Amino acid sequence: MTLIYILIATFLISIIAFIGALTLFFKKEILDKILLALVSFSAGALIGGAFFHLVPEAIIKLGAEEGEILKVFLFLIFGFSFFFILEQFISWHHHHDCVSCEKVAPFSYLVLISDGIHNFIDGLVIAASFIVSFPMGLITTLAVAFHEIPQELGDFGVLVYGGMKRGRALFLNFLSAFVAVAGGIIGFFLSGKIGDSIVFLLPFAAGNFIYIAASDLIPEIKQKKQSPDSILCFFVFLLGVILMLLFKIL
Repeated sequence: MTLIYILIATFLISIIAFIGALTLFFKKEILDKILLALVSFSAGALIGGAFFHLVPEAIIKLGAEEGEILKVFLFLIFGFSFFFILEQFISWHHHHDCVSCEKVAPFSYLVLISDGIHNFIDGLVIAASFIVSFPMGLITTLAVAFHEIPQELGDFGVLVYGGMKRGRALFLNFLSAFVAVAGGIIGFFLSGKIGDSIVFLLPFAAGNFIYIAASDLIPEIKQKKQSPDSILCFFVFLLGVILMLLFKIL
C-alpha cells in the first residue's frame, strides 16, 4: 500500500508541470503578482515543513540522544550544502555555455536537466517520508507541491523564452517532472536495503527546503521594493508557515 501512496503522490507532483499552460491566459502584470504571491507562500511552506515536520520527525525516529540529534543536523547541513553546490555548478555551466553565444536554448536544456535531478531527489524524499509514516508523506508531498507550482510556472517561461514552442516546452517540462516517479520507486525499494537509515533523508530534505526558501525564493520577494507588495508578501509567507504549523498540531 505504501508503494501505491508513493506512486500517486509523485505522479501528482509530476502533473504540476502542466500548470505552465496557465501562463497563456494571464497578462504579464497579473501573472507577476500571482507568481510573487505563490513564491512567498511556497517559501513559508518550505520553512514550516522543514522545521515543524521533517527535522522533529527524524529526531523522534532516531531517538533523543545527543549523538543522534547531531547526525540529524549534519544531514540537514549536508542537504543545504548539496543544493548550494548544485546550483553553483548549474550557474557556472550556464555562464560558460552562454559567453560566446547569443541563444538561450542551452540554458533551457540545462534547466530541464537540473529540474530532473531535483525532481528525482524529491521522489526519493517523498518515498522516505511515506515509509516513515503516511502523515509525514502527505506533509512532504504538500511542501514539495507548494514549491513546484511557482517553479514550474517560471521554468515554462524560461523554456519558451529559450526558443521552444509552447507545446514542446510543456511536454519536456512534464518529462523532467515525471522523473519524480522514478525517484519514488527507487526510494521505496532502496529502503529495504538501507533500513532505518532512510530516515536521514528527512533532514537532508529539510536542508533542501531551507536552501530553496532562503536562497532562491526569499531573495525574489526582497527584490520587490514597493511597500504594499512587500507587506503582502510577508503575510503570505507567514500564511505558509502557519499552515504547516496547523498541519502539525492537527
